[in-house]
Amino acid sequence: MIRDLLPECVSGVDGREDVTAAGTLYPQEEAVIQAAVEKRRREFTTVRACARQAMAALGLAPAPVLPGPRGEPQWPAGVVGSMTHCLGYRAAALARTTHVRSLGIDAEPAEPLPDGVLEAVALPAEQDELAAARAADAQVPWDRLLFSAKESVYKTWFPLAHRMLDFSEARLSFHRTPGEATGGTFTARLLAHAPTVPPVFEGRWLVSDGIVLTAIVLPAGD
Repeated sequence: MIRDLLPECVSGVDGREDVTAAGTLYPQEEAVIQAAVEKRRREFTTVRACARQAMAALGLAPAPVLPGPRGEPQWPAGVVGSMTHCLGYRAAALARTTHVRSLGIDAEPAEPLPDGVLEAVALPAEQDELAAARAADAQVPWDRLLFSAKESVYKTWFPLAHRMLDFSEARLSFHRTPGEATGGTFTARLLAHAPTVPPVFEGRWLVSDGIVLTAIVLPAGD
């Protein structure tokens, strides 16, 4: 599914089944995850298997993917990427820096957010727009879509700005693609300033097979 949201220059790999084979991780990765519970280990291992398949599609040798200080994936030189996982879904997207400056992907279950979460992540204007969107089409979990899109915004922002971005520091608007019932685009206007980051991100979204997916890709020229 993730490939449906990405341009040709981005290698995207996803899966619904976890990798369970021993020896899948590099020793450096094993050291990171050695004390984790089994659920976390499966997520960590499978999403890195997706990342290495994406590396191979770009003609790159497999390499470990270690978390940085904020948990962000650290990619080989000349590569940008993003990973995501939720219940029943894992995905990774990678590109060469000659084509893409930064990217972010996120996956969430296609169900409403828990009580109180929307108010914590959405601006008042966003809440009003989501209410109108929900009245027009209740099949899309608009609150979960907003949450996912803001996660993709953060994942795109952080490698460029190297600092945190609060949920309140991006103003999102969603758009439907003509003829597409369960997908479209979104615009994120950044309310925080960083000299290395453009003020507006454009992304794509999709709801399919019980999963909400969002993706942002900044071309190298942006």
